[in-house]
Amino acid sequence: MDYVKIRFGDEFNRIGSQLERTLQDIFRTRSVGPMFACKDCGWVPQVDIYETGKEVFIWAELAGVEKEDLEVEVNSKAVRISGRRKELTKPADGAYRLAEIRYGKFERILHLPSPVDTEVVSSHFSNGFLNVRMLKLQTNKTHKIPISDG
Repeated sequence: MDYVKIRFGDEFNRIGSQLERTLQDIFRTRSVGPMFACKDCGWVPQVDIYETGKEVFIWAELAGVEKEDLEVEVNSKAVRISGRRKELTKPADGAYRLAEIRYGKFERILHLPSPVDTEVVSSHFSNGFLNVRMLKLQTNKTHKIPISDG
């Protein structure tokens, strides 16, 4: 069987890449519905959540973000990671040929798979990755309750 090679012109490639970016924006996973999304946010960092029997770990990819521009908040059920990535300085006489890096404010709210102890949380930021480590609350403990008369 012979294969026929079809080549489309530049116009089709340009439209195809615009369509691809639009579809990526539509189907990009968000932690909360658009009603609760940060209206000034320019991008959403990629995140991994890993769980063991005793701990929950979060790794967030934050290349180009300074530690001083980063904020992490934790409650027993969710983690909020927010901040700002500053735009890189570019030569004044240049022109973009490809612009995929997003800059500006970001926010990511992650609902945790298990309740965590907010008193036992640590974080580390290195090489563009934020690592948050949280101890799970022990919810399966049983307590004897004294029964009083009358």
